[in-house]
Amino acid sequence: MTLQQAIIKDAAIGVGVATSADGLTAISHPGCAATIWNRTTMTGLQSWLEELEPAFLPSVRTVMKATHVRSAMSDLVRACSMPSCAERDMLVDDISTLADTFAKVMNVPYLRLRLDVISHNACRKFHIDAVDARLICTYRGTGTQYGISTDGQEPRKVFTVPTGAPMILRGTLWPNSPKSGLLHRSPPIEGSGETRLVLVLDPVADIAEHQREHMLH
Repeated sequence: MTLQQAIIKDAAIGVGVATSADGLTAISHPGCAATIWNRTTMTGLQSWLEELEPAFLPSVRTVMKATHVRSAMSDLVRACSMPSCAERDMLVDDISTLADTFAKVMNVPYLRLRLDVISHNACRKFHIDAVDARLICTYRGTGTQYGISTDGQEPRKVFTVPTGAPMILRGTLWPNSPKSGLLHRSPPIEGSGETRLVLVLDPVADIAEHQREHMLH
C-alpha cells in the first residue's frame, strides 16, 4: 500500500491507496484520513450497470447485521426487477464482501447500509461526515471527489475516486487526533444526464442506541 500525504497544521494527513481489500485496514494507522482500494476487477460489472436502465437500479436505506447483507441484497435486486445474470450476482457478492470487510475493520456487528440512485447534485459541498468512518463505493457514474483543506474551505486540488473503488474515510467522530482535514463530496452531475449508483456503509456498534436516536429524530 502507498500513502499519499499532505501537511495540515503540523499534522500528516495521508490517503492510503491499496491493491487489495486488506489494505483498507490502514484507516486505523496514525495520520491516515482515508484509504482507497484501487481495483480493476469491476470492469465487466461497471459496463453492464452503465447500460442498464436507471429504473432497474436498486435503492435502499436500512440497518442490519453485516452477516445478513447478502440475503437482503439478493431480495432487493429481485424486487426491483434487476435482470438476472452473472453481473447481478457479482453486484450482490461485492456489496456483501464490502459490508463484511468494513464491519471487521470497524469491529461492529451492524451497519447502516444505503444504496442511492443519484441523478442530481447530492451533497455537492465539500464536508466531513458526522460518523466514526464511512465506506463509499460508486458502482455506476463518477466517483466521490475529495481533497485536503487547511481552513475548511473547498480544496484547491480535487481528486476523483475511480468508479468501482471502495473508499473508507474518517469522520468527525473518529476517536483519535488530529482531526481529519480531508473533505469529500458527491460530484456535481445535475443536467449531465448521468445516473450514479452509490453504496454507503456506516458502522453501528449499538443497535438499541441507534434505534433510540432514530426515534428522537
